[in-house]
Amino acid sequence: MVPRDDAGLTPMVWTGNPASRAPPGGDAPEPGSVICMTASASTPGSAESLDLTAEIARDLIRFDTTNYGEGRSNGETDAAEYVAEKLRNLGLTPELIDSEPGRTSVVARVPGRDRTKSALVVHGHLDVVPADPTNWSVDPFGGEIKDGMLWGRGAVDMKNMDAMILASLQDVLADGAAPERDLVIAFFADEEAGGVLGSHHLVDTRPELFAGATEAISEVGGYSITLGGQRAYLLQTGEKALIWIKLVAHGPAAHGSRLIHDNAITRLAEAVAKVGRRDWPIRLTDTTRQLLGEIARILGVDPQTTGPDQLALATGTASGFIQASLRTTTNPTVLQAGYKHNVIPDRAEALIDIRPCRGRRTRFWPKSRTSWGQTSRSSPSTATWAWRPISPARSSRRSCRRSAPTTPAPPCCRICCRRGRTTRP
Repeated sequence: MVPRDDAGLTPMVWTGNPASRAPPGGDAPEPGSVICMTASASTPGSAESLDLTAEIARDLIRFDTTNYGEGRSNGETDAAEYVAEKLRNLGLTPELIDSEPGRTSVVARVPGRDRTKSALVVHGHLDVVPADPTNWSVDPFGGEIKDGMLWGRGAVDMKNMDAMILASLQDVLADGAAPERDLVIAFFADEEAGGVLGSHHLVDTRPELFAGATEAISEVGGYSITLGGQRAYLLQTGEKALIWIKLVAHGPAAHGSRLIHDNAITRLAEAVAKVGRRDWPIRLTDTTRQLLGEIARILGVDPQTTGPDQLALATGTASGFIQASLRTTTNPTVLQAGYKHNVIPDRAEALIDIRPCRGRRTRFWPKSRTSWGQTSRSSPSTATWAWRPISPARSSRRSCRRSAPTTPAPPCCRICCRRGRTTRP
């Protein structure tokens, strides 16, 4: 598959995180699959006028790499070959690795000036979650430019950063230069379904690709927000846990005209309603306690008298994930039952996405079975990942302070837990 033709595109570029700050002279868009752009001085309508990062992001969006989960995917091979060619043009030797036909990851090592220093892994993923075109105002895989923005599935998660990695690498290697240490550049398959066919596969079967690496950088490690009229940088230092479960209710199958008190769908619906309406209490960790303290300090308020949710809401668009990081969340995501309008099924299923706070995963399970009732049985589904701290924040804070000495960098906890391993020491 070749990226689609792009006749008549308006030139622009702004490659910041759309949830973090607005492009010059504009308001930040709502979080979603969009990269913001500002007008370029180049010839309007020509593909050549696009900034390199925007051009690569557009091309990657046009590869439909939808990952439906449970082994169903459109595959990443075409996008992986595109990325590999970009790496070859930089003088690198990328390796394309298939875990299964069509499920391709790309890895290349960039030699550093000081090979005695530990290597840094910079990685992205090439797959995206499904997009229903009927819910979009544009083709989700068209890479269309509209209202000064580049739209498409993956423009935020995470083909935008894939493009930034490739464009930044070109800057690093310009005129024969080299990074200070080795860089392991990786673009994984299957991240959106747990990474079993991507990062897991490479770590398990090709660990030598990551030899000498001690840290890794990927998506959503932090970005800038405005607090009390000044810029602050959220800095990720932890993640919530992830539990995916399936609720299954059983009952007698019968004709739709019958009086059935033990209806499987009704039983499941009652349990799902309990899950979805559960208001979990706020439980602060060291990370979130320090985050709220920093927000209160910047705003000049007392954290003892200003509630956690109120402090979170003061962060603007970032409050969506900050509020969720303060408590466990349980969200029904998929319902499956029935096969005909006038037939009562004997089985109904629901998938639940659970994100417990640190230290709550083992306590959560028995309590959830009791609170949701015995009408449905729950069972672990796919993978569960414990909360874990990620790369130490100290060096990241130093980097923020070098580029913005007066800008605070409060820590935050990521709610979208990574579903796959990347490297092992």
